[in-house]
Amino acid sequence: MTATSSADNTAAAPDMLAAIDMGSNSFHMVVARLVQGEIRTMEKMGEKVQLGDGLDAENYLTEEAQQRGLDCLRRFAQRLNGTPPEGVQIVGTNALRVARNANEFIARAEEVLGYPVEVIAGREEARLIYLGVSHTLSDDAGRRLVIDIGGGSTELIIGERFEPQELESLHMGCVSFRNRYFADGRITRKQMDKAIIHAEQELLSLQRRFRSVGWHSAVGASGSIKAVSNLLATLKITDGTITWSAMDELRRRLIAMGSVEKLAELGLRPDRQTIFPAGFAILMGAFQSLNIQDMTFTEGALREGLLYGIVGRIQHEDVRERSISALQERYHVDQSQGAAVEATAIAAWEQIAGPWDLDTVADEEVLRWACRLHEIGLTISHSQYHKHGAYLLRYSDMAGFTQQAQQELAALVRGHRRKFTPSIFDGIHSGDVERVRRLCVLVRLAVLIQHSRNLEPPPAFTLEPRENGLLLTFPEGWFDERPLTLADLINEQDYLARQNIVLELAGG
Repeated sequence: MTATSSADNTAAAPDMLAAIDMGSNSFHMVVARLVQGEIRTMEKMGEKVQLGDGLDAENYLTEEAQQRGLDCLRRFAQRLNGTPPEGVQIVGTNALRVARNANEFIARAEEVLGYPVEVIAGREEARLIYLGVSHTLSDDAGRRLVIDIGGGSTELIIGERFEPQELESLHMGCVSFRNRYFADGRITRKQMDKAIIHAEQELLSLQRRFRSVGWHSAVGASGSIKAVSNLLATLKITDGTITWSAMDELRRRLIAMGSVEKLAELGLRPDRQTIFPAGFAILMGAFQSLNIQDMTFTEGALREGLLYGIVGRIQHEDVRERSISALQERYHVDQSQGAAVEATAIAAWEQIAGPWDLDTVADEEVLRWACRLHEIGLTISHSQYHKHGAYLLRYSDMAGFTQQAQQELAALVRGHRRKFTPSIFDGIHSGDVERVRRLCVLVRLAVLIQHSRNLEPPPAFTLEPRENGLLLTFPEGWFDERPLTLADLINEQDYLARQNIVLELAGG
């Protein structure tokens, strides 16, 4: 396969897109067509899986819960068949963030689907939710508050038009609150009050900040808030608009009903009945904590945000590039040196990408970003700065990045110098270790070639695959003025040998 740069990606932009959101309560899929840069939804599917309900006392997903998820994904997989990989994004949220055996489930899910599955952090989930919501609303000026109550987490965002300004993800959701406060199916005043107070306590950490920023309108997304809106309309309390007084009235009626079973009489679906009081309590807590006066519901949510994220990458409006630039600025990275290392690594990658199976756009992107950020740890200390850099990249909030992508980026920065040990790749999916290890070799070589920091363009070297290694050839006489670089590369032969990679040097 010929190496493809990200700059060539527009010509091959897919016209079919698909996104799957593996939530703690429900799995959702949306299939769309990209027509002249606009998304046209073709099909939506959703199933209650309650993956979060399958976490045992030690936060392991039970086999039963995994099977529920895999059965749902098998049904989704048929509709995904034939969609180009660059047009598909599949993510897991809170349940897979928490599960200690998440990698086991992800491997099984990838086998069923035939596409990569990634886990996103809470703040990235919030960003994508806002992206999905903002594209389904009119492009009005003025800040809006968006709330999404999921099975295991609740996301709150303040933004204007398509740009979020405040992002927060709280570890409370309708499944976890159901299990704690309404497990027996009864709705009592005491348990409802406890659940609302608990939600208010969770919201204390952002209450002052969100209130000081303020908003002109409030919008709710996803199933729990949709169910509240629908029930208010069914009971003729409002036309579906959620107001504080309507919430207070609904609270009294729920307590009077006394049981989740009676919600069936109001047309609530069986799979929504048991979690409805919990979702209501979280929303009531948000209304009281943030002094929300009224809220409308919108259909946009995480899965739509994923679609718009795919389109942004196709159209070169990639939020990940902004994240990389922001980190360079925040940590005062030497961008000129990073650019020199990047140019050298890409010169190597272009020669070896095919033989080493590194010829995807994703491979090129992570290689470029690692080069730009390889010195990020210097802001903490020169000693062990590669380890400091890896920590920053592993645990920073990086808009547009999944947890797996950050882990790969961190591994490349961690492994760009000194010892080249297998522990560098701990946490990387077993099927990706060899790919990341090879990318790391390219970063290491680029850093050494640019060690003098003269910001020179890459030399006219050649890089060829050899059995168990590489042949690196430099122009005749190149080492005569660079004896330290030669010494570095000789030392590198020993480092790479410990990973069973033979580096041969020629020319120079």
